[in-house]
Amino acid sequence: MALTREERESFLAEPHVAALAVDGGPGRAPLTVPIWYQYEPGGTVWIMTGLHSRKNQRIGAAGRFSLMVDRLEPTIRYVSVEGPVVDTEPATIERLREMSTRYLPADKVDAYVDFAWKNHGEQVVVRMRPERWVSSDLGSL
Repeated sequence: MALTREERESFLAEPHVAALAVDGGPGRAPLTVPIWYQYEPGGTVWIMTGLHSRKNQRIGAAGRFSLMVDRLEPTIRYVSVEGPVVDTEPATIERLREMSTRYLPADKVDAYVDFAWKNHGEQVVVRMRPERWVSSDLGSL
């Protein structure tokens, strides 16, 4: 059964690891990779990625991307969202900390942020406006 707007936005706001998909370019299948993301209901979705990464290059060329998140317990549920890129900006250590806090235990955040900021190279924040949604909760199947 499809989720209501409130259910799908609430589910997307939970800290799932998303599958990001974007046009892979001429003669290529879509580029699909796992990624951390941030979302608050009613807002934009944002991700961080390397400035020179294939992800960022393909997102820039396509001007849009999609994310799919799912879970298996207590019921099989998924949300897929797709939309246009509305902003790209240089990443900050504050954004890295926000994202890391969403996904990591509190006692691991500082060490990860320090390591990532020093070792992952130049990063960007890419914001997407959710435009199309596909969602379902398959109940207790």
